[in-house]
Amino acid sequence: MLNVTIRRRARHIGRLVRHSALTRRSGRAHKPVLAGKDELGVTFIGHASFFLQVGGHNVVIDPNFARWLFVLKRLRHPGLKVQDLPPIDTVLVTHAHFDHLHKPSLRAIAHATWRKSGSAPRIVVPRNVGDLVSGLGFREVVELSWWESFSDGGLAVTHTPSRHWGARMLNDYHRGYGGYVLRARKHSVYHAGDSAYFNGFREIGCRLHPELALLPIGAYNPPSFRNVHTNPEDAVQAFRDLGARWMVPMHYGSFRLSHEPLDEPVRFLRRVAEENGLADRVLVLEEGVTKIF
Repeated sequence: MLNVTIRRRARHIGRLVRHSALTRRSGRAHKPVLAGKDELGVTFIGHASFFLQVGGHNVVIDPNFARWLFVLKRLRHPGLKVQDLPPIDTVLVTHAHFDHLHKPSLRAIAHATWRKSGSAPRIVVPRNVGDLVSGLGFREVVELSWWESFSDGGLAVTHTPSRHWGARMLNDYHRGYGGYVLRARKHSVYHAGDSAYFNGFREIGCRLHPELALLPIGAYNPPSFRNVHTNPEDAVQAFRDLGARWMVPMHYGSFRLSHEPLDEPVRFLRRVAEENGLADRVLVLEEGVTKIF
């Protein structure tokens, strides 16, 4: 039975690798627009990566600028270049999976901020993930468990639950995982990391009331993947549970991690949002183009 499972997974990976290799990269980098201190600036870098400007703080979440994820080619260019980012105050990593915790990208951000400002950023990670980032050049590593918070200079970060898993390798299941709600001045943002749909979205909304929800919509085919990922219909239900004002989708289009067509998640999302009367509140951002709230 184990050999059958291994062969099935190998065929699955082989199909994804062949498709990625034959697909041309698309998209291009932009320079971010800088937001004022009372504005919320959101720039989708690609996959689950964002550059956020909130309450005068520069924050990057799950940065991944890789051209290749092992044998999987990146199919959309990152929307920003590291050298075009302003000095970063805080980096957040949602879990240890390689598409979310990309060590070369983290190291590049730490070093770029040091060169520009003379001080490296801090990094916030789930519990038992700190050892993976401790040697990458950050001035401080903060580990959080679910519902724990970290505050500095008017920015509050709360680590939230998800339905996923956190292993870096096959057997290190001790590592934490989840999402974050950031709050500064009048703005608040929720980044879900990776998650299947679960009742925790409603609890996050009741406890923390995020204004903007960054929610994953890709990697849902075959159907078994929905044990750990949301499809667009799940994401819209999560958005409604959260009670947020706006939703921005993520986790689609950059790497082919599953078998749905690359353009399907956004088309599926737009249809579901229209059916639920939410089309004006679901905002699909082009990589690298800053949206000011």
